[in-house]
Amino acid sequence: MPDVAVMSFVSMAMVVIAGFALGLIFYGGLWWTVQHLSDFQRPALVLLVGALLRLGSVLGGFYALARGEWSNLLLCLLGFVLARLAVTWATRLPKSAVPTSAIPTPAIPTQVQPNAPSTPAKASHAP
Repeated sequence: MPDVAVMSFVSMAMVVIAGFALGLIFYGGLWWTVQHLSDFQRPALVLLVGALLRLGSVLGGFYALARGEWSNLLLCLLGFVLARLAVTWATRLPKSAVPTSAIPTPAIPTQVQPNAPSTPAKASHAP
């Protein structure tokens, strides 16, 4: 007979893996939608329908996986967040593809003399 602790660990691991799968579906679907928006005549409608489908599938999956236990919900959320990290890593641009003009440079403030007036003084024409 299997140990209860081992069964509990396996059950928890399965919930995390299922949350990861839900995250892959959600974030992978989001990435695909954004990549193909220009292919559609009505991109706003595609974005809205895609968001509703992704959100509905993830919420339904969370509900089914939680089974009334908050700990299962947190484990599922952990897998979901790990999937976000994985999709973000997998879809990143290589450094050679990012133009240097897209990288913002910090603004260097100009130095102001401490005793200098902030506005130029008007010349007075005294007689």
